[in-house]
Amino acid sequence: MNFKEAEAAGWKQSQPGDAYSKGRWWELYNDAALNALEEQVSVSNQNVLQAEAQYRQAKAAVSVARAALLPTVVTAPAATFSGGSAGGSAAGSSSGASGSRKSFTLPFNVSWEPDLWGNIRRGVTASAATAQSLAANVGNARLLYQAELAQDYFGLHGNDGEADLLTRTEASYRDYLALTRNRVSAGVAADLDVAEAESQLYAVQSQLMDLGVQRAAFEHAIAILIGKAPAELTIPPVTLNASPPPVPLGVPSELLERRPDIASAERQVAAANEQIGIAIAAFYPTLSLTGSAGLESSSLAKWFTWPSRFWSVGPQLAETLFDAGRRRGVVAEQRAAYDATVAAYRETVLTAMQQVEDNLAALRILALEADKVQQTVQAATRSLDISTEQYRAGTASYLPVITSQAMLLSADVTAVNLLTRRLAASVLLIEGLGGGWNASQLPTKQEVTAPERQPGASGPGRAGR
Repeated sequence: MNFKEAEAAGWKQSQPGDAYSKGRWWELYNDAALNALEEQVSVSNQNVLQAEAQYRQAKAAVSVARAALLPTVVTAPAATFSGGSAGGSAAGSSSGASGSRKSFTLPFNVSWEPDLWGNIRRGVTASAATAQSLAANVGNARLLYQAELAQDYFGLHGNDGEADLLTRTEASYRDYLALTRNRVSAGVAADLDVAEAESQLYAVQSQLMDLGVQRAAFEHAIAILIGKAPAELTIPPVTLNASPPPVPLGVPSELLERRPDIASAERQVAAANEQIGIAIAAFYPTLSLTGSAGLESSSLAKWFTWPSRFWSVGPQLAETLFDAGRRRGVVAEQRAAYDATVAAYRETVLTAMQQVEDNLAALRILALEADKVQQTVQAATRSLDISTEQYRAGTASYLPVITSQAMLLSADVTAVNLLTRRLAASVLLIEGLGGGWNASQLPTKQEVTAPERQPGASGPGRAGR
């Protein structure tokens, strides 16, 4: 099985990740400024940091679930002093002396519920699968915002390219305005030519000003993506020249390993499956073992002596005899939840296929369109040269010059925008292919079960970057 668009465009299949080592896919574009910005996403993007914190939270939840497999030991040392009037304790007593009582206890209570039906172990496995799903979400968030930054970066410099084009066009239109004024002064042209040349010039100047709004928005968006305030980031203008780099495709089945969102959905399916087993285990009785031991004495000096000891132990078996169908309802609920996660998983896979096909089609079609636009630019340039010479010779009016200028400017702007769109489509294709991410970067069950080292520790997948 191959990608439909790959066959149509003649794309060559490649091993996943060959062109971008350790997920640094942006290095395909050979842009040092882009590389520096992308490196900051994993470190400073607040959404990525939020995803990493959610992963650590889920990992801690695994430890909580795993603790239920072991006994719980509780102690509650106590010292009690009590007293009362001895005269009121017995009728006819004449003694007015008061009595007092002291008690010192050091109990240890132990409780344990053996995992007879595997519901606790299933809970641990479900929590581990959820943690793995959130670990994949970290990779997905990192890829998403890195791709968004690259698109904004190319959009910003595409804006710079259009601004450069309009600046050169403005200079050209100034020359044409000077030409028409000279011809009017010589009496060989009407003032209408000057008005038309001025309108062309002012229109380009207004378009040039408007680009400043778009550029500011792109720059501000990039600042937020790298965790900075907009005032802290200034990106110098650069004109885009390079075409999109070739991207290795592989085969469609590899998306199951290369897309973090697919890996996350698959782990959610695994977690939902364990919940069904937990719900079924509720139909079986539970066994609890409890025991207590400790020291108790009325004298502090004799508190820690062997005669002060006490102990007790006993099992308890509990079974629900009637719950009006509650357990059956819970099982049905968990089965339905599982079916929903399976459907979501399949939809994620199909969406991934669509994203790859969409951007393969976009790259193929936009490349053809770019060739045609270049032909349009060449034809419009020739038309402008001819109409200008005819106007200078007085054999044609200024209208053909204006028409040719408009066609050439439109074609040039389209060419600049097409290059930006092609670069953006290549970024989306890389995102669709997983950006060099691989399911091998997911933490294992043993890793998510291990205790967290400390708050703020490195999130999953960082070693693979």
